[in-house]
Amino acid sequence: MNRIIERHVESGAKRGHKGRAYAAHCGVLLGVSFFLAGIARTQDAKPQQNDDGAIRVSMHNVKYRFAENVSIQVNYLNGAFVPVGDHAMPVADDKNSFKIRIDTAEIAISPEDLANLLNQFVFSRPGSPLSGISVTMLANAHLSVKGRLKDKGNIPFETEGALTAAPDGKLRLHAEKVKALKIPVKGLMDALGIEVDNVIKSGQVPGVTTDGNDLMFDLEQMLPAPRIEGKVTKVRVEPNTIVQTFANGKDVKGLPKFPGNYMALQGNSIQVGKLTMQDCDIVVFDMDPADPLDFFLDRYKEQLAAGYTKISTGFQVREYIKDFGKLNQGKKPAAAKN
Repeated sequence: MNRIIERHVESGAKRGHKGRAYAAHCGVLLGVSFFLAGIARTQDAKPQQNDDGAIRVSMHNVKYRFAENVSIQVNYLNGAFVPVGDHAMPVADDKNSFKIRIDTAEIAISPEDLANLLNQFVFSRPGSPLSGISVTMLANAHLSVKGRLKDKGNIPFETEGALTAAPDGKLRLHAEKVKALKIPVKGLMDALGIEVDNVIKSGQVPGVTTDGNDLMFDLEQMLPAPRIEGKVTKVRVEPNTIVQTFANGKDVKGLPKFPGNYMALQGNSIQVGKLTMQDCDIVVFDMDPADPLDFFLDRYKEQLAAGYTKISTGFQVREYIKDFGKLNQGKKPAAAKN
């Protein structure tokens, strides 16, 4: 194996112009590694070039943030991101340039993060029928979803039921108890009403449909870009978390495993800023492996600046970054100005 040459990301005063350019170059490369929600198609230990331009990715013990208060916990993930439209390769600066094809994965989400996802991304569009969504885990491994019906004068509603995986890969919330204005009603549609049902079925609410009295959730449409392509085969409700298992039914070999918490990206080409990296080999590691790798794409430059980079003579890039939630630890608050 090529000897690893360690290069720390230090201040411009110590590194000079070339050091700053190099650090910026490494920072751009890091952006590549977390287009993730998603993840790489895996075959043998040596990355293979694919005609569809897919880049193989794997992830282990990663907390991925869509926003500061919306995250998912990726226990493991193997798959690929595949360029879409007129793009020949994934483009780091364009989340709509590729889709994420999941082969296998186990992804968990807390009820608080699920509620924030519904409020900020799913039911945030004009004309959406629901608002003020909250999600609670119940003792019997059921889910309670509460909210308000905007077209009905913001009256409160509540539905309780089991969350299961549907045969088509979607999530089904089977409504067993439904209340409107705290009064039991016959079913979910009695609470939602025809107008609200029509709004959902019209496609104004991405990723949410109805099936009788059940709500159907499609993660491919609910999650922000890049869009995912994967089938949920199993779901279980644990204390304060919902765990989903993805599988495509194929025997796919994953990328080589790395120690600790990481995101790995290998094979084919990717465009990062004005640069194009061929046969890419990038791994992002956690500087503090005692807890999950906390990554937020919107603020990755700050995470990179708080860490360091190693590059081999074969241009294998290894990034060591600080958890997003720990960036401000130890910093003194700025003094107030008079």
